[in-house]
Formats: sequence, C-alpha cells, structure tokens
Amino acid sequence: MQFDFRDYNDGFVIAIWLVAKDGEEEEVAKLLEGLVAPTMAEPDVKLFLPYRSPKDIKTFFLFELYRDEAGWQAHQETQHFLDTIRVLEPKLDKRERVPFVPFL
Repeated sequence: MQFDFRDYNDGFVIAIWLVAKDGEEEEVAKLLEGLVAPTMAEPDVKLFLPYRSPKDIKTFFLFELYRDEAGWQAHQETQHFLDTIRVLEPKLDKRERVPFVPFL
C-alpha cells in the first residue's frame, strides 16, 4: 500500500522551540518526557514528539500534531499540561510557539 504525502500532512501543527536556563536542562527534559504519555492519550492528538539538540543541550524542539486547532486548545486546558507548564515556564529562557496548517 502506498501513501500520498497528504495522508501524513493532515491536521494542525504547533512547532515549539524551548531554551532552558543554565542548570535547568535536565529538569526541562524530564518535564517534557513526562508530557508524552498523557498528551498522546488525548483524543485529538495525533503526534507529540520532543527533540533535544545534540549540539546545545539547553535547546529543545516539540512537534505537536492535532486533528484541528480545537484539539490544540483542548490540550492546553488539560490538567497534565497546566501542571507541567506552571513548573516548566520558570525554567526557560525562551518559549516560542508557531502554528502551521497544511497548504497542499
């Protein structure tokens, strides 16, 4: 069976760039790791992938794919997100979120 790229390119994407404060790198990594399972269990989440730069251990990237923008909004209201972001934000120097939607 062959797939067209559109089979993979369907949904609402949030690309997130995070930079941890000095000394907070491992705690940020643990917090992101702890978000994977509960986020992937949400009904409108298609993919939640955290990455870490091999060249700068303070830099993280999240690729989040939701069925639609409402799914992303619902994610931000979950208890696991709210609990994590409350602890995570003070450990960051930078948090940039950019939404994307397919155009092809």
